[in-house]
Parts: sequence; structure tokens; C-alpha cells
Amino acid sequence: MESIKTLFEKIRAAKHCVALTGAGVSTLSGIRDFRGKNGLYKEMDATKMFDIDYFEVDPEYYYKTAGSFIYNANEYPASIVHTALAKLEKAGYLKALITQNIDFLHQKGGSSRVIEVHGSPAVHYCLYCSGVRTSFEEAAAIVRSGGFPKCPKCGKILKPAITFFGEALPLEALREAFTEAENCDLMLVLGTSLTVQPAAGIPDAALRRGAEIVIVNNMPTPLDRYAALKFDELAPVFETISAMLETAD
Repeated sequence: MESIKTLFEKIRAAKHCVALTGAGVSTLSGIRDFRGKNGLYKEMDATKMFDIDYFEVDPEYYYKTAGSFIYNANEYPASIVHTALAKLEKAGYLKALITQNIDFLHQKGGSSRVIEVHGSPAVHYCLYCSGVRTSFEEAAAIVRSGGFPKCPKCGKILKPAITFFGEALPLEALREAFTEAENCDLMLVLGTSLTVQPAAGIPDAALRRGAEIVIVNNMPTPLDRYAALKFDELAPVFETISAMLETAD
């Protein structure tokens, strides 16, 4: 409890606090993470699921494996972490939220300043025909009915604007994320193992500029030794912070 109080005071005292979140944040909502103890990659072929070369060969594989947790996102509630981060933003303590997640749960929890560095399924597009776009809602309805969203021009299956392995991250989002990291004096690193580059380099950028980092993750990360504070479990930390926000001056 004392360590969480210390964390809360650091957040309140920070001039520019930002958060970086990974898949571990969404496990509290019922979405399994990728590389955790019971991660999806233990069952699915990670080299195929989000691989751009494989998508071009067999795009159905992505929809068959990702459909359960991306296109049924409305079934998952925002967790205490999502809602507490939104409260911190509303209170003026959290200036930006950088996420590696593609599940919209931060927005569902009430956050408005969300930087999605791994892209977003909000838009689906054709790899072969310019100007073909469809919304997440339209694509999700098709996937939930057992089909695949297809291009009205060429008939090929549309790709979500998620960054697959073999693709560059969205430049504007990445630039914005690193700008936030370089300007912050406190970064909360939540539910990420910090193993996927270049997003994993974002806390490094904060550290190089003299910021403190706080890590909350149930597995070790390469930056644990540099953390001002380290916690293993997200839920108790953010349940306490949420309660503290209710009584803060």
C-alpha cells in the first residue's frame, strides 16, 4: 500500500506524465495476452497470425484466429486499469496514453488522448485497390457472421490497418509517441514485456531524457532495474489509485 501511495504522489507531482500500455492491460477484461504465461502465441502460430507476407497468401488465417478477440471486442468490458487511466486523464494528471493494443478498450474506458502505435482495426482497406476503405463496424459484422470483408473492386479480402510483422509502424503515431516520451518526466509502463521494437524503445527515450519510469507487469522486462517503482499486478495498483482519485484534493 505504501508503494502505491508513493506512486500516486509521483503521478500527482509530475509535470508531464504519460502511460505506455501493452496486452497485459487487457487481460483483466478477459482478452488473453500474446506472450504471457497463457498467451495466445502458445496456441497460435505467431509467424502467421500477424505476418504481412502470410496475409497476402492466406488472409483467412488472420480472421479465423484473431476474430474471437478483435471482432468480438464489444463483448469485453473496460477494466479497472482502463477506467483508472481515463480518470487520471480527466483529472489532468495523465497527458497522453500510448498503447500497443488494438482492442479499443482504452477508448471504451473513457480515455480520449490515445496514441495507437501498432495501428488500429478501425479501418480496413484493400492492399491492391486504392481508395477502398471500410469501417471496423462493417468488417466486424461480416466476420461475426462467418465471412470475410472483401474489396468491391477486386474481390480480395481486406486488411485491417493493424501493423503486421513486416510492415512499418504508423509514422505519425510513432513520432507522436516518441515526442511524448521525450517530453515526459514520468512514464507508467503497464502490461508490456517490452520485447517488440520499436515500441519497446519508447521508455528508453524517456529514461534518456531524465524521466522516471514505473513498471507494472507480471513478467520481467529489460528495464526493471531502471524503474523507480516496480509492481507485478495491475489490478490492486489501479484499484487503489482509482480510490485515491476519489478522495484526492
